Amino acid sequence: MVDNKVATLGWGRFILQFVTVTLVFLAASAPAVIMFGMTSPGLLGSVAGSMAAALLLCWFWLRKDGALAEAWDMGRPAIGWGRTLAVGALWAGLIIAWFQVGTLMTRQLGLGAPEVAAVLDFVTESPASLLLWIVVVAWFTAGLGEELLYRGFLMDRLNRLPGLAGKMWLVIFIQAVLFGISHGYQSLAGVLITGVVGFGLGYLRVHSGGNLWACVIAHAMVDTLMMGTAYAGKMGMLPVAG
Repeated sequence: MVDNKVATLGWGRFILQFVTVTLVFLAASAPAVIMFGMTSPGLLGSVAGSMAAALLLCWFWLRKDGALAEAWDMGRPAIGWGRTLAVGALWAGLIIAWFQVGTLMTRQLGLGAPEVAAVLDFVTESPASLLLWIVVVAWFTAGLGEELLYRGFLMDRLNRLPGLAGKMWLVIFIQAVLFGISHGYQSLAGVLITGVVGFGLGYLRVHSGGNLWACVIAHAMVDTLMMGTAYAGKMGMLPVAG
């Protein structure tokens, strides 16, 4: 995944890029919440604003280092759009299955389940709220944004570091750990389960030859299905067990 024509990163430059992107992400998350409070519009503005700001800085760093096209490979997939959509849908199914199995495991370990109820309360406020969360969060912030940020920017940066270059399994593992930690608001159970998801998506990116579309599709589908299922459950559209 590393183009020999692009210089490898030094650790100092990597730390600079990682820290600045993190600080911009955190800073940009505040204005919407300050303006609208912990409401659906406030959280939507927060997650969208923080991701947009972080991606803009990622774009700056990647372009400056001549690595933009490789890190953010969003061209036509080599296997075609139809097969890429099918692969994305398959991985979405695998991820949803893992959420079920992973939640059972974390409960058995006494860690409980990922804490997502507060977010889903906003998602299920109304049909309009559901649509906004699917478009803004499932597809832009999570599906596109997190894949560009973690499987794109972060994996590219890690894979250019002395000691990590070419060690793809280690690169996948490190970005998965960081991806899991970023979901700390979901509790330790959420960190562990999401970290495994990040590992799978990192592998999918490598398996796709660096192209990000299968990862984007899988990620966005998962969040869309989870939000849609939560809304359907609240509306009494799903069968009740027992």
